[in-house]
Amino acid sequence: MIFKKVGEGKPYPDHGKQTPRDWAEVPPRMVRLEELITTKRTLDLGQLLAEDSTFYGDLFAHVVEWKGDLYLEDGLHRALRAALQQRPTLHARVLVLD
Repeated sequence: MIFKKVGEGKPYPDHGKQTPRDWAEVPPRMVRLEELITTKRTLDLGQLLAEDSTFYGDLFAHVVEWKGDLYLEDGLHRALRAALQQRPTLHARVLVLD
C-alpha cells in the first residue's frame, strides 16, 4: 500500500490557503507516503507524466495535519512519482490545524 488511505474530499475545515504564495508561509518537511491520506481518488495521467508539472506551481506537495492524520491536499502526482521511484518520503508543506 502506498498511502495510509485513499480518501475523497477534505474532511477538515477550510484553512484559507488558496495560492502558492499563501502556502509559501508554511515550511516544508519530509513526510512518509505511508502516513498520507489522499483527498482525491483520481489523477490525470498527463499531469503525472509531465516534465514541467511543477513549473507554474509550488515545488512541494501540500498536506494538512488534522486530528492526528496527514491529508494530501495537493501534490498527488508528486507523491505517486516518488512511489514509482521507490522513494518512501516526500517533501511537503504541512499545515497543522487544531
